[in-house]
Amino acid sequence: MEDKNVFYTKLKYRLEDTTEFPSDYLFKFIVPSDENQVNEVENLFNNMGAVINTKKSKTGKYVSVSIVLNIESADSVIEFYQKAERIKGIISL
Repeated sequence: MEDKNVFYTKLKYRLEDTTEFPSDYLFKFIVPSDENQVNEVENLFNNMGAVINTKKSKTGKYVSVSIVLNIESADSVIEFYQKAERIKGIISL
């Protein structure tokens, strides 16, 4: 758990150093396509004005989910990543 806290602390610092908020932010995830994970990811950003694109892998085992959303702060970005990590099999890029 401590490693995740360190990761998110560093991410917050980098975001605040390189991004002027509010700003459009690109979230990218890879999820297995065998269950309902794509819908779970989409539901995290539902009704927020997000632009969501999905693309299946060549083998069809995975789906790439790209989401562009206007974000108010680095803390908001981190909150979305923390919610997303609860989804089974998700990989955040």
